[in-house]
Amino acid sequence: MPAGDSLLSEYVAQVPLVDHHVHGAFAQPVDRARFERSINEGSPDPIPTWMTQFDSQLGFAIRARCAPVLDLEAHAPADQYWARRTELGEAEVTRRFLRAAGVSDWVVDTGYLGNDILSLDELAEVSNSRSHEIVRVGSLAEALVAKGCDAAEYADEFRAGLADAAARAVGLKTVVAYRSGFDLDWTEPTPAEVTAAAARWIAAGEPAPRLTDPVLLRFGIHAAAETGRPLQFHTGFGDRDLDLHRANPMLLLGLLRQPAFAGVPVMLLHCYPYHREAGYLAQAFDDVYCDVGLALNYVGVRAGAVLAESLEMAPFAKVLYSSDAWGPAELHYLGADLWRRAVAETLGSWVHAGGWSESDAVRVTELMAAANARRVYNLD
Repeated sequence: MPAGDSLLSEYVAQVPLVDHHVHGAFAQPVDRARFERSINEGSPDPIPTWMTQFDSQLGFAIRARCAPVLDLEAHAPADQYWARRTELGEAEVTRRFLRAAGVSDWVVDTGYLGNDILSLDELAEVSNSRSHEIVRVGSLAEALVAKGCDAAEYADEFRAGLADAAARAVGLKTVVAYRSGFDLDWTEPTPAEVTAAAARWIAAGEPAPRLTDPVLLRFGIHAAAETGRPLQFHTGFGDRDLDLHRANPMLLLGLLRQPAFAGVPVMLLHCYPYHREAGYLAQAFDDVYCDVGLALNYVGVRAGAVLAESLEMAPFAKVLYSSDAWGPAELHYLGADLWRRAVAETLGSWVHAGGWSESDAVRVTELMAAANARRVYNLD
């Protein structure tokens, strides 16, 4: 595709994005060790002293694409990049990257280490954009038990909490992929089963209760569907406490086939390396949507290939943009930058080969960039 002055290239470069799954950026300065740990999705451990996380596809992408935002030459050495970042300070770095991302709306999962990152209002203020809340279903349950809920009242109190969340948030999220995997009996549990499971959980007396009981996980997801709000599912890769083979979205078939989920937008997040399976599910079920957020940052220069694979099967009205950025503001910017480059590269090559018209490529870009998310989450 002839790059530079084409209508598609110009449109992709400036179209405002809706990041439909993201977290806040660091609220306080971090040292290099914390930064490098935060650009390694798989392991929570410190980076070994004999290596640097800058020597990865993501690390190279940061040096190539983020360095110029900090007034450095592209591909600046890691030590030079870190020195400049330190010189500018976390607040200025965050301001630059968030505003350069070209995001009009952040749809924010507030349920992970919220004290370490910018709040919804702070994220909106620093980026000069809007922010919208996503509430984690499991976090509601854990807060309920932590405050001393009685097992007999668990179901009613949980549904009341969900109703409050649905009234203020644009969607809900589950991390059942981490807590049990998707290979569950997806039938809705009976009230007696829910009460018994809640009693077991409460009796365990954990100081920081963590929801892993399959009965209560299933109950929470069915109850979330009753609100009608979009329901996000983490799928595909993540930290190492996730069993990746149990996070394949194809294992959700038993849930998606249930009448109770007809009409409930099911948002499959990340999906890699199961992005082709997610594309099939988006074609097979009217209310299933998908993205390859998170993956694009971590595959770096291979972002175009992964995006292209995600578009093989999924209807274009079912594909959304996300970054899943958490912590370093580089990830908020880089998610957008790599997505734009991947779209221009992929769709541009299809236009150049005669398979697509340029006007169709521009229209599909707008759907994925923002229109699909605005429709699903009912953003004004």
